[in-house]
Amino acid sequence: MNGVTDGLDFSSIQLIGTAVTPAVMVSGCGILATGLDNQISRITARIRDMVREWRMLPEGHVRRALLRQEVAIMDRRHAILARAIGFTYAALLSFVATSLLYLLRRSIQVPEELPVVAFSLGVALLGTTAVLALASLRLSRRAITLELEDLFREGPPPGSPGA
Repeated sequence: MNGVTDGLDFSSIQLIGTAVTPAVMVSGCGILATGLDNQISRITARIRDMVREWRMLPEGHVRRALLRQEVAIMDRRHAILARAIGFTYAALLSFVATSLLYLLRRSIQVPEELPVVAFSLGVALLGTTAVLALASLRLSRRAITLELEDLFREGPPPGSPGA
């Protein structure tokens, strides 16, 4: 042939790829779970801060209504991200199962489709995580919009378009 591919066993290369891919996905899931956990922790802290602020304001204060709206939004974000982290860990387990199924094929009869199904399930679960993360971002934007409306209730800042 061309001298480069002579003596290469493509089945070995395929086996390496088959073994490494689920491990890389497990690592990726771990990183994703860490990021989601950090977001959940920040949201929890922010909710506590907003509730503390709400309690300190006098009855009837305008900001209390805004804080209630924002806490409700943050609570929804928290629930969405908690679901997302659950899907991420389920995906991680699917990729671990994929690796185990490939390893088991050496000692017992495992249908060839089973590792592919486990891997595909993991990919689908990660896709669900992405959709949930996007929904959380949308809610985050709503909370920021509420703050901006409150901040600029008296009009836009000087020098901004529309001032």
